[in-house]
Amino acid sequence: MAVPADPPAPQAAPQPQGEDAAGQAEVERAEDSAGPRALAVVDLNTASVADLNRLRGGGAIGRAIVAKRPYTAVEQLLSKRVLSRAVYEKIKDQVTVR
Repeated sequence: MAVPADPPAPQAAPQPQGEDAAGQAEVERAEDSAGPRALAVVDLNTASVADLNRLRGGGAIGRAIVAKRPYTAVEQLLSKRVLSRAVYEKIKDQVTVR
């Protein structure tokens, strides 16, 4: 009785050479050191309650923001006493006024 031959060993994918290798290494380094992806900036005067509630670190703040519209500056979230300073600090980079 014949013994079946071992299956051929899988071949490794070819490694990039020269410039390709350097470029691939640069991409991998950039991916490793990249920070969090950019968040979309929402307009305080036009965003929906749901969009405002989705701001990272804000919680359920949408209704309070909508109730005090319109805004001429992001800082009015403090001067109109809409948000606490702690919440404002968490969301200020995620909002704008156009």
